[in-house]
Amino acid sequence: MRVEDFDFHLPEELIAQTPLLDRTASRLMVVNPDSLALEHHKFGHILDELNEGDCLVLNDTRVLPARLMGEKEGTGAHIELLLLKQTKDDEWETLVKPAKRVKVGTVVTFGNGLLTATCTGELDHGGRTFNFKYDGIFYEILDQLGEMPLPPYIREKLDDQDRYQTVFAKERGSAAAPTAGLHFTEDLLEAIKAKGVKVVFITLHVGLGTFRPVSVDSIEEHDMHSEFYSVSEEAAATIQGVKDAGGKVISVGTTSTRTLETVARDNKGKIVASQGWTNIFIFPGFDYKAIDGLITNFHLPKSTLVMLVSALASKDSIMHAYEKAVEEKYRFFSFGDAMFIRPKK
Repeated sequence: MRVEDFDFHLPEELIAQTPLLDRTASRLMVVNPDSLALEHHKFGHILDELNEGDCLVLNDTRVLPARLMGEKEGTGAHIELLLLKQTKDDEWETLVKPAKRVKVGTVVTFGNGLLTATCTGELDHGGRTFNFKYDGIFYEILDQLGEMPLPPYIREKLDDQDRYQTVFAKERGSAAAPTAGLHFTEDLLEAIKAKGVKVVFITLHVGLGTFRPVSVDSIEEHDMHSEFYSVSEEAAATIQGVKDAGGKVISVGTTSTRTLETVARDNKGKIVASQGWTNIFIFPGFDYKAIDGLITNFHLPKSTLVMLVSALASKDSIMHAYEKAVEEKYRFFSFGDAMFIRPKK
């Protein structure tokens, strides 16, 4: 299967640059996987799509203010660091701009010396590893000095940094938000629980590989990035209990989906408590074992995320839905509108 099969025309103006004031005011396209039929609603309609005995699974990762602006010691040159992955206590893999100015041994200072970083290695993708030195608690300093790492497609400044966090964000570690979760408010989640739907939280720390384009012609040749996930005993028992009772498991976002399908793949279709690293790549032909339905945003052409949703419905139904989304001027990507792929009958 070729990457070009997942291409479509997306006018740049449809990539949402700012979030809506009301999280639930976004639009919701409902896709019926058994046909090409589409429905158009506001996101609050998702309450009507969920039934007593179902399970809604959300990713409770918290985005780090991972973009740091500093100066190269000795020259004062401007250096930008983007934290990607913590490899040991105070060592991180990063992306650097401009990378050519940073060699092993280079020292970068931030906040007038509140934080310093020494380059300890060069990575294959052009990134660097840094060892950080500071007084106090690293994450408190990061909250003080760092900026939210908005995707490269968003060029507008985000005035309210919390708007790039879900209302249930808890576990620090992501370089990007699990954006399907941005549509939920605490009130909506309470209404969903009141309906008898189990609301469960799992964790997958989103890496910037999420935005990495597929650079091969055949999707089977693409290597996915690895991301850390964790499913607790309580979460696993609830999800498996719903499945055993015949309820539907509705995943919120591609990150929750990749986590659940990793666990099910590794445990003969069962959801059990586990944690580790996953590089699962889901595309048409994949046999879903964990989820029945999916709430997701509208993704970019030729992305692995479009491939994932095409595997749950069908390539034809998703490409049709995306064609209609462009025609109806739905908002795309992180701050955009949502799609719900209903469980198959």
